[in-house]
Amino acid sequence: MHKMELLGRSAIKVSEEEVTEATEPVIEWCPLFDKVRGIKKVTKESAAANMEFRIKEHGMFSARRKLEMDTFVGFGASESMMTGLMRGIIDAAVTVCDGAGTVITSNGSLVQGMGGYISGLVETDPIPEVIKGIKSRDGHVLSPESGRIDQLEGAAYAISAGYCRFAVTVADAQTAERLRELERSTGVRIMIIGVHLTGISKDDARRLLKAADIVTSCASRHIREEAVPLVQVGTAVPLFSLTPWGKELLVERAKDVSSPLLINTMPLPVLPEKKQPRPLV
Repeated sequence: MHKMELLGRSAIKVSEEEVTEATEPVIEWCPLFDKVRGIKKVTKESAAANMEFRIKEHGMFSARRKLEMDTFVGFGASESMMTGLMRGIIDAAVTVCDGAGTVITSNGSLVQGMGGYISGLVETDPIPEVIKGIKSRDGHVLSPESGRIDQLEGAAYAISAGYCRFAVTVADAQTAERLRELERSTGVRIMIIGVHLTGISKDDARRLLKAADIVTSCASRHIREEAVPLVQVGTAVPLFSLTPWGKELLVERAKDVSSPLLINTMPLPVLPEKKQPRPLV
């Protein structure tokens, strides 16, 4: 059994490569999925169909799981970590993969292959073929026997493996704060990247923004209202850098984006109302 939230936190359960359950999402429209998949109204049916597409085309939650892929968006979390690894801004990434759980790797292509199609992975059972594929690409699976997701323990493993400036994806403020405590006690540098933040409370948004280097805005009203970015990429579902190190990563990522770029100085964030997910939560 595997569980993932996508398209406005619709909670999807997958078993034997079949969607067995989908809950109603908390938003009605996402500009990103309208653009890339033509989804005009987000429902539990459209969320289930999108999950089925990911299973069929990318092999998610199956032994057919693809671990290499092109970029999905110009400035996604996985794309940015991939660039950071390739340029030496970070020396490893602690992220997650369906069929494996928490993964630690210095392979940028693997980070993109695992993360490009993942939304909010909640729970996953281990899939031997996926774990084997990750290991063959220089990835370490934190808990191959259970597929456990534990970003704090993943960071501890990264430190024990000798990494000293690595990224960790987190989906809650408490984990981000504990990572900062780990950073202070060990002397390493941890780039905290907040992901899957639709529906985060105002208090947790403030705490996460204080601790993180980069956050994705998802469909969060509070992230948009509380963030004071140094750099913003995108205006519909923007990614915000909050620290100089996060700014360095996003600026470096811009070098790999083939589309034309507008670089300007202005008060941030810039959030055209008609382009935001509806409703913001």
